[in-house]
Amino acid sequence: MASPVVLGIESSCDETGVGLVRHGRLLGHALASSMDEHARFGGVVPEIAARAHLHALTPVVRRALDEAGLRLSDVGAVAVTTGPGLSGALQVGLAGAKALAYSLGVPLHGVHHLAGHVAADTLEHGPLPNPCVVLIVSGGHTSLLLVRDLARDPIVHLGDTLDDAAGECFDKVARAFGLPYPGGPAIDRAARAGDPRAVPLPRPLPGSYDFSFSGLKTAAARWAEAHAGRALPVADGAASLQEAVADVLTRKAVAACRAHGVATLVVVGGVAANSRVRALAEERCRAAGITLRVPPLRLCTDNGAMIAAVGDLLVRAGTAPAPLDVSIDPSAPLEYAALHPVAAPGTAAA
Repeated sequence: MASPVVLGIESSCDETGVGLVRHGRLLGHALASSMDEHARFGGVVPEIAARAHLHALTPVVRRALDEAGLRLSDVGAVAVTTGPGLSGALQVGLAGAKALAYSLGVPLHGVHHLAGHVAADTLEHGPLPNPCVVLIVSGGHTSLLLVRDLARDPIVHLGDTLDDAAGECFDKVARAFGLPYPGGPAIDRAARAGDPRAVPLPRPLPGSYDFSFSGLKTAAARWAEAHAGRALPVADGAASLQEAVADVLTRKAVAACRAHGVATLVVVGGVAANSRVRALAEERCRAAGITLRVPPLRLCTDNGAMIAAVGDLLVRAGTAPAPLDVSIDPSAPLEYAALHPVAAPGTAAA
């Protein structure tokens, strides 16, 4: 039988995303962001994000269907992010997904948000090699993973962030530099005119696959504070910070590939859109004889297409759908691509 069209919903943070995927092919997707509403606060406000999802979800579903040239009745399965993320934001997406699945009489699959980032690459480059090393770099997560069959096998963690993730480091240092939110794109833009060797910033945890960007963040902030009363050379600071982050990420990722005899590195997540991370990863992978895969920019940040991609893999693998009482887990660890938490009897969902 032909694979069904899978509709995926992503609402873990400040972007409402809907995608439609069938047998590994992206048919259409749409996105609405509340980022501008959060910018004046310097970060995401959970209540504002949840309300924005509530207003955006139905129009975004319609836009994705229109782009794909499909009707709602063409959907054969629904996938939705059930964690991790902001509790209220996740609840909106899950409620919408349950309503769609119930009304259409189709199965519902809960998806781990980070597995979505991994699957995003398959929409551009096809099935993931088995095995591959995956470097996830997003606003709140930095992880090195050993991935085999994403839909069936447990995901092995080689290293994880111990404090601030790379994206958090960019956001917080950008504020110290007087740059706007979100910090990652602002740092990337400012760095183009700077000298990456101008500021001697540390490279945290050189002998480990784990990540720690809190000390780097502090070092960059202290450098900025030392310029009080004088003009801050923002471009040099941004370039030096970006170089330090890119150096740590790519050095550890290539080392992990070598240590585990893996020939393919996949770099995903919002920070995978950073120009220096992409360039240095390409340079070091080429030197090491490792194949590098990075999704296109539109699929690096949060989107519904990546959730639909996981749902499509789960459907084709014959994975059991989520139970009717599936809930959310805002702090879910990444163990499998499918995430079907159920609230304990007598308790409200987190």
